[in-house]
Amino acid sequence: LQSSLKPHPLCARSSSSPGATAGMSEQNTPSSDQALYQAPPSVRGMTVLDREAFTQTVTVPALLVPTGLVNRALKSLKKLTLQRPGVKRVVEEEGCGETHKLVLLDPRVSSLDAIAGTGLQDLGVASEIRHFALRLTYDNLRSEEVLRAVLPDGHDVTSGFSRVGHIAHMNLRDHQLPYRNLIGQVIMDKNPGVTCVVNKTNSIDSTYRHFSMELLAGEDNMVAKVRENGLLYEFDFSRVYWNPRLSTEHERIVSQLRREDVVVDVFAGVGPFAVPAARRGCAVFANDLNPESFRWLQHNSRINKVTDKVTAFNLDGRDFIRGPVRDLLPDLLRAKTSVHVVMNLPALAIDFLDSFRGLLAHEPGVGVACEGTLPRVHCYSFSKDDAPQRDVVRRAAASLGAELDGVCSVHMVRNVAPNKEMLCVSFTLPKEVVFRSLEEPSAKRQKLEEGTAS
Repeated sequence: LQSSLKPHPLCARSSSSPGATAGMSEQNTPSSDQALYQAPPSVRGMTVLDREAFTQTVTVPALLVPTGLVNRALKSLKKLTLQRPGVKRVVEEEGCGETHKLVLLDPRVSSLDAIAGTGLQDLGVASEIRHFALRLTYDNLRSEEVLRAVLPDGHDVTSGFSRVGHIAHMNLRDHQLPYRNLIGQVIMDKNPGVTCVVNKTNSIDSTYRHFSMELLAGEDNMVAKVRENGLLYEFDFSRVYWNPRLSTEHERIVSQLRREDVVVDVFAGVGPFAVPAARRGCAVFANDLNPESFRWLQHNSRINKVTDKVTAFNLDGRDFIRGPVRDLLPDLLRAKTSVHVVMNLPALAIDFLDSFRGLLAHEPGVGVACEGTLPRVHCYSFSKDDAPQRDVVRRAAASLGAELDGVCSVHMVRNVAPNKEMLCVSFTLPKEVVFRSLEEPSAKRQKLEEGTAS
């Protein structure tokens, strides 16, 4: 930003524009700060948000452009113009009347060399780089800038969150907790539609799959409305489990289903697998131990008009498999119906695979009729192993009591944390597992279990 300011023959030297972006042209050498905004030292350590304390005037480069060429100039300059929340890129230049406007540029534009090739110089537009005094307020700052200014120097700045309807869900670190209410207010200010900010205060409850949370800012309303893959879900976010990062995985599994398939959802939650499967035309038997999830699952079935396709249960997963599922399977297998079993409880689902051992031992005649139509299982798990795919297959095989190498597929769902992956292992239930008597000795099963124990 070292170019000198030269008078324009048509315009006076001062300039102003209405609102927060008002400023004036200056002859002073502008700051070379590439970040444009440096917060006043007084805001460091602030715990109660004072928006006025962030107001500052900075100097940015600008081009004086004939009014009739402004749109062409904006198109030609593309990413070279100033990109700042709530700031107009085109402002009035006092003394120019309606003939010329100032186009504000990115602060990194220091000379006419930066705009070479845009074609503006050929039109006589870019004869000089001018300087414009821009008044920035809290409203023009990004959340990262505000938080970086407030938190102690060197501390991590957390502005990321998961959004669930109107709720922003954060996972703050210990050193950020003294500033948690300010952080919550900033997140709410900077994200339209967010009216509630919460912080996770413990790990997910392994029984009901929800976590305790603290309200940081906004209204204490935890009933969220979420639209995922074209469907509407409603639930109390504080009492059920919902992960917006799993939208793609829900769609991946549902895309494998055909109309008239049957889906058995062992840990259904509020219905992110069950409801779209039902909309696809599948008959769904969905279960969740959490009474709140069970209630919202029924509610979401109603609002998406699939109650005739969804039968809901409020049981322990093992009781669900060895009760309603065992009762349903014989007729489904005789009819050669395609059955998919979804087990999305990554922390524990693999442990429930032993529920399939001898599940239909009391129905030996079904084994002949069901050749090639046994259920397809999609079981989710976390792994911290260096070889996560091998790890989940080995553990699934041990719980099931049958080899899965070469007869299963493993899909990497997402990275949950450093050295922690979420995976889905899919396989067809082995016939020898489902129809084997529980009392029947199995050297293979014993070997698998011993391998896991070691």
